[in-house]
Amino acid sequence: MNVLICQQPGQFEYAQQDKPVLQRGHAILKVKRIGICGTDLHAFEGTQPYFQYPRVLGHELGCEVVEVDPSSGFVPGDKVTLVPYFACGECVACRNELPNCCAAIQVFGVHVDGGMKEFISVPTKALLKANDMSFDELALVEPLAIGAHGIRRAGVQQGEFVLVIGVGPIGLGIMEFARIAGGKVIAMDVNTTRLDFCKDKLAVKHTINAATEDVLQRLKEITNGDMPTVVIDATGNQKAINAAFLYMAHGARYVLVGLQKGNLEVAHPEFHKREATLMSSRNATQEDFDHVMRCMQQKLVDPAIYITHRVAFADVKNQFESWLNPANGVIKAMVELS
Repeated sequence: MNVLICQQPGQFEYAQQDKPVLQRGHAILKVKRIGICGTDLHAFEGTQPYFQYPRVLGHELGCEVVEVDPSSGFVPGDKVTLVPYFACGECVACRNELPNCCAAIQVFGVHVDGGMKEFISVPTKALLKANDMSFDELALVEPLAIGAHGIRRAGVQQGEFVLVIGVGPIGLGIMEFARIAGGKVIAMDVNTTRLDFCKDKLAVKHTINAATEDVLQRLKEITNGDMPTVVIDATGNQKAINAAFLYMAHGARYVLVGLQKGNLEVAHPEFHKREATLMSSRNATQEDFDHVMRCMQQKLVDPAIYITHRVAFADVKNQFESWLNPANGVIKAMVELS
């Protein structure tokens, strides 16, 4: 079978590998769709934490079951996606039902080789079946689950202002699930095209361009002087993350979904006087995946609007680097396999 390997930052190579053999407790899946996410882009750039090369990328997947133990509850032909976070089941996080932040977590396509290949072997316990969904939709469940988990961490309540900083694919998902939870969304970025996308496609009422507007003044205007009670970073940009401590209302919650390699820097008196809460949000749980799939099936979320670029698997090597250029307007690139 064909496999695409990221040998080192900036270098992809196609290779041939044997098709996987069915193991007990696993299923063999034919990969039909691969969504390209920030983790993949950062891995290609060489800026992704928790990463080693060479690596087969790809964890946003829509697949078809081709081989499986009949007692598993799956049959050949089933449409599936997977929860790509393989937990140890034994550490303190797992014992406390937090497998998304397992101390020994193995993320498919990050810590272990992922889905940029024609066939994969995956534990059946990681699979989620939805024969009424398209392969495109199934490949978009995971990135939307990241957003849904961030909103669940924040505990967004009806009517409160939620500032989402960074309106890439993860930020857009955060906004969708903030809206579903009843929050009043404020989108902030430095990319005008993406802010226009928020207004036109997601009906986000309030947008702020941090490169051209006075952020603090705009937030005061929008919130009637209160400032947002929820701030969520989806940039993974150190400067943006540190600046956002000043955007919180008193008593606010700040959730870091984006990830960067540097240190957090905060004026302690500003943080302390707000009695603010700082949280990280890592990966997602099956509860979040189930919530996303229900929302898709109920048409509360339209995943099709996210897909701006499509490419055949054979062309990924040549086109991947272009997706890093903001001028190309990529929201979500989707890789197609027959």
